[in-house]
Amino acid sequence: MTSEPFNRLRRHTLQRLATLGALALTASGRAAEAPVSPSTAAQAQAWPEWSVFRDQFVSDGGRVIDLGSERSQTFSEGQGYALFFALVADDRAGFEKVLRWTEDNLCDGDLSAKLPAWLWGHRDDDSWGVIDSNSASDADLWIAYALGEAGRLWSERRFLALSKLISARILREETLDLPGLGPTLLPAAKGFVESEGRWRLNPSYMPMQVMRWFAAQEPLSRWPKLAESSRKIIVGSAPKGFAPDWIVYDAKAGFLPDSEGPDKGRGAYNAIRVYLWAGMLHAQASDRTALLQALAPMAAYVRDNGQPPESIDILTGRSTAPGPSSFSAAVLPFLESSEDTASLQLQQTRLQARPIPAQAYYGQALGLFGLGWLQGRYRFGKDGHLQPRWKLQ
Repeated sequence: MTSEPFNRLRRHTLQRLATLGALALTASGRAAEAPVSPSTAAQAQAWPEWSVFRDQFVSDGGRVIDLGSERSQTFSEGQGYALFFALVADDRAGFEKVLRWTEDNLCDGDLSAKLPAWLWGHRDDDSWGVIDSNSASDADLWIAYALGEAGRLWSERRFLALSKLISARILREETLDLPGLGPTLLPAAKGFVESEGRWRLNPSYMPMQVMRWFAAQEPLSRWPKLAESSRKIIVGSAPKGFAPDWIVYDAKAGFLPDSEGPDKGRGAYNAIRVYLWAGMLHAQASDRTALLQALAPMAAYVRDNGQPPESIDILTGRSTAPGPSSFSAAVLPFLESSEDTASLQLQQTRLQARPIPAQAYYGQALGLFGLGWLQGRYRFGKDGHLQPRWKLQ
């Protein structure tokens, strides 16, 4: 598979969803598959917004459904996010269902032997199944991370073993040694080598708390160097403080705007996660100061304009329309960590005035991450370990 169809389809779907808006976790708009059973009182108390998200987007079998897509699609990214949310909520039953569906349908029944296919749904021949078998490294990171932390927090050795196997497969299949960067995470197993000496990368696929977690788990492996290259990519790809959706890395010229891709060197629906991940870093995390300083111009943009941009030129800072309300949810941790209290309060007010539409899967996921963190539902330790509220009580 080439990178262009992969990127275009994924970007198009995310844009259709995220432009819908911000956190209105209501129970309308069911998918064709039956929703899961209502959460128990204990789970609802642990994180009621997760219970609503689960009832809205997760089928009874454990499939996270993109309600706004024509093909009723499922992304491996969504499965990884759901595993993380279920762990934060101490919802082991929900975790097991999502994991089982992921393994059975995206991995040919064996998550230990194959990276998940990134796209599943209604196919052209009217059947249901994998639409694109290529992987997505961000999803694979979140799945392996959620499994590893579930194994630790729930004392489940099976999850720990699966996490290690996926980690090893990520290193084998989704990384390359790039000149000047060293071991580097590619967006997928196939399709992102642009030409001789050029690669296409995605900074939002590299949450540093997750990268550092892998490095802490396997300090003698390539993970520590992979974490270092990830930080270099996030900082180097945002020379004016605005993260791109995609960046080209040239062995001789360094980082170049992806002017040939569909996003034309801009930061939008992928890039918003760069600020989200950076904002949630532990106060003593080794990468926090460098990332907050490098991305400070986005905090200034939000302060001066009253909202994040939907899309912004990473070199000129010229933006298009205001971003959807889900973008406001995504930057809440970033603004909190940047100690911009006025902007933080304004974005919370914007969310109250323009709630995220109930059927916007991607927007709702951003809302769970951002608002869940702001509410103290979870934190990350300085080495990336998950600290859910239920474990600290």
